[in-house]
Amino acid sequence: MPNTFPDRAGDLPSTATARGPARMRRGLLLADGALTAAGTARFVSVGLAGLAVDFLAFEALRFLGIGTTPAQLVSFTLAAALTYLANARWSFAGTAFPRAGEHVTRVIIVYLLAVSLRSGVLGSLALIGVPDHVAILFAIGGAALVAALGSAFYAFPPAGAQVSAALRWRTAAVAIALYTVVLRLAFIGVIDLMPQEAYYWDYAQHLDIGYLDHPPMVAWMIWAGTRLFGETEFGVRAFAWAGWFVTAFFSFALAKQLFGRTAAYVTLALVAALPFYFATGTVVTPDAPLTAFWAGALYFLERALRGGQRRAWWGVGLFIGLGLLSKYTIALLGPAGLLYMLLDRRSRAWFARPEPYLAGAVALAVFSPVIVWNVRNGFASFAFQTADRIAEPFAFSLPALIVGVAALLAPTGLAAVLVSPWLRGRPPADIPGAAARDGHRDTARFIAIFTLVPLSVFVFFSLSHNVKLNWTGPLWLATLPALSASILWAGGQAPGAMASIRRRVREAWAPTLAICLAVYGLGFNYLAIGVPGLGYPLGLPAMPAGWGAFGREIADITREVRDATGKEPVLAGLDDYKITSELAFYGSGAEGVRSEAVGRGVLGQPSLMYGYWYPPEPLKGRPVVMVGFSRNQLLNPFLAYRFGSLGEPMERVVTKDGHVVGRIHYRVGYDLK
Repeated sequence: MPNTFPDRAGDLPSTATARGPARMRRGLLLADGALTAAGTARFVSVGLAGLAVDFLAFEALRFLGIGTTPAQLVSFTLAAALTYLANARWSFAGTAFPRAGEHVTRVIIVYLLAVSLRSGVLGSLALIGVPDHVAILFAIGGAALVAALGSAFYAFPPAGAQVSAALRWRTAAVAIALYTVVLRLAFIGVIDLMPQEAYYWDYAQHLDIGYLDHPPMVAWMIWAGTRLFGETEFGVRAFAWAGWFVTAFFSFALAKQLFGRTAAYVTLALVAALPFYFATGTVVTPDAPLTAFWAGALYFLERALRGGQRRAWWGVGLFIGLGLLSKYTIALLGPAGLLYMLLDRRSRAWFARPEPYLAGAVALAVFSPVIVWNVRNGFASFAFQTADRIAEPFAFSLPALIVGVAALLAPTGLAAVLVSPWLRGRPPADIPGAAARDGHRDTARFIAIFTLVPLSVFVFFSLSHNVKLNWTGPLWLATLPALSASILWAGGQAPGAMASIRRRVREAWAPTLAICLAVYGLGFNYLAIGVPGLGYPLGLPAMPAGWGAFGREIADITREVRDATGKEPVLAGLDDYKITSELAFYGSGAEGVRSEAVGRGVLGQPSLMYGYWYPPEPLKGRPVVMVGFSRNQLLNPFLAYRFGSLGEPMERVVTKDGHVVGRIHYRVGYDLK
């Protein structure tokens, strides 16, 4: 169905494609008079001078014995201050900028983005052995590019600029997407694995067609990544990073079909910057492939149901099948699709055609390995995700679900969802022209059904059970095109409280996305290199900082036990999986250590997949290093029945860069029974 969404006055037509010189002219228009020809030359000169100051200051500080991290922060601060003053007084002389508070905020955000990327580049290059004096050149270059573009198009825009919203959003979307892609790439190999990531890495060490708590796609991704890039943090996360491009591609394509090219660019910005979708391109969990395949399934469902394309059903079957190999929740698209076909007159014709049924057969065929695994294991995984969750104690968690949505979409995203007219299943009443309203009635229906049907399941479940923060993340992909259209749409001007609220929400999007990017950069830096004068108050196991140091401490303990007993000990975390998984990645693979992290299943306690992988019988007689974050875990009286003898509970402090990140408690059990 052709897009009939009315663009804002002065926006680019939704089908326009700028090329060559025309695209360059449009890019230059973003400065809208802030840079004359002479001003451009001055701006470039200032930038080059800033590069020189930055590099020379860094080298001087390193020569004086200052560490890499403080040296690069000081040199950047010096160069940033000089370039800002020179640009404000010289390059942009005579330009009337926005009010002072807004201008200063924008400048701060731009420089935070620049220094965040710079630290990631330095850390990544250091991992592969690039010398500091060479790595700093790449780091300075990347930061300078971010600072220059941010200054020209965001920090120093002239007041009252008359550039169309479409052009600004298109340019901003590309810049946001590129920045987040490079930022994640710079840090995914530097930050320690979260316990969940280490657990799924252990999946890949026991490669299979199914697992107790999740389907196998995440394990296959990690296996492929570590074969290409080694058993490193980068190798573990590589395909999560790559999977974001699948999400972005299909989200862009869906928004273009629903609301046109400009809305597609805005959707790209949302997929790049909103917390949940940023995280799925950073952290390797089942949500990473699930979100990518959910986006693909949505696109092909739209093409099949609204576009009437018969071959699109093959895409529906393939992507739902791949999604089921990632996480079972994509099955919720099934009842949503069925409801749409029942309510939409044109779509009812598909009931009499073979394509939807063939799509279901394709999905089942792709999903069949998980079915085979469940048959072999007493349907354990299906029961774990259905009957076992239903049997959990009563808990009213609807408020937690709402707070979770605000965390996944940012507060502005939640507000935009709440006031979106598209989720009521009909277009806004004040879209001009009956044809426009009629053309978007089925669009509104599609968005509402494929958002609200999955959401209703989680809302119903939250009335009596606990819900997890990440559960609703993928379902908002159906809503993002509508939110993007609302950002651009010139409607909603009718008087009334709702129109005023929608206008305020639209105005909040630009600062929201800028703040999100700054928070991501600062958060990455905090986890990777810390903040001078600020330790890690949350510590282990709350954040992925210090797990490498944790592993080294455990490796030392393991060597001591091996030397004392003459036997190779095994490692057992005393929680369900978090400690054991980090022991497996960071503690059992240290130099000179051959111990296995086997989990508390050998002690007769539930330990998820570790209970499948490590039955206690083959480990009889071995010493066990038991590790917990609480001394009380080591005082369980039942432990005495599992060993010939027990050592005393011990404690060690884990530090990273001189900061305490946690305390570990351990106890050695001898002669496992």
